[in-house]
Amino acid sequence: MKNVIAGIVLIGLLCSCGNKKSQINPFASITKEVDSVRNRADSLLQPKQPEEPKPIEADESFDDFIYSFASDDALQRQRVKFPLTYYNGNKKKNIDKRFWKHDNLFTHQGYYTLLFDREEDMDLVGDTSLTSVQVEWIYVRTQMVKRYYFERIKGAWMLEAINLRPIEKNGNEDFVEFFGRFANDSLFQSRRVEDPLAFVTMDPDDDFSVFETTLDLNQWFAFRPTLPLDRLSNINYGQRNDENSSTKILALKGIGNGFSNVLYFHRKDGEWKLYKFEDTSI
Repeated sequence: MKNVIAGIVLIGLLCSCGNKKSQINPFASITKEVDSVRNRADSLLQPKQPEEPKPIEADESFDDFIYSFASDDALQRQRVKFPLTYYNGNKKKNIDKRFWKHDNLFTHQGYYTLLFDREEDMDLVGDTSLTSVQVEWIYVRTQMVKRYYFERIKGAWMLEAINLRPIEKNGNEDFVEFFGRFANDSLFQSRRVEDPLAFVTMDPDDDFSVFETTLDLNQWFAFRPTLPLDRLSNINYGQRNDENSSTKILALKGIGNGFSNVLYFHRKDGEWKLYKFEDTSI
């Protein structure tokens, strides 16, 4: 009788264990995976915390800075002194940060231009000791100039003001007005190019030397670069840009493509003429 009872108890225990196994949720692993996905989705839906502004670092050269300033919206907003003073002639207003629109400057056109009165002033490009630089847009047709005033503060360049005003003129032939006609009118251009024209280019037999020769008028039209028609850019590193100067140098510099052309003008008998062309593109 005891054996029978023991057998019944053993069978009961086995059934009980079997019942426990049958109560295991067969979807437990899938449910766990779904919950995990939901948790990840919930975390993605949460608003991102605003990134802390990057610390302002010192700039090596203005040329490196200005390209980053024009290309990087976050850096540009960090390097503008808000509210920014904006002069339009004699009218003054302040631009708040929320109304600022990103300014690409000259980076979208693939090249920029520089103006000099003297060849020695070209050495100012890349000078790391500068503390004040102006970037300019010179509008040929409207005869206006827009200047961006940058100051180096604790090693970092900051935009402090913008000034838009008419170009100052004197009794001589204005260079900007002349260049507008020179770039847009081939017939006028042909009368304002000296023949023969001094020409400097890279020596085809030596990558580290230049080759000096001359071009006739037809060769100039074959070799001339595409000239800016509506506006000129300029970076004033401290060079003179005197309206009374009898010489002007217009450098055309490519952005990251090795393009480099320089046009040399002088004023003879009251008229501007191109007397030298330099192509040292690589």
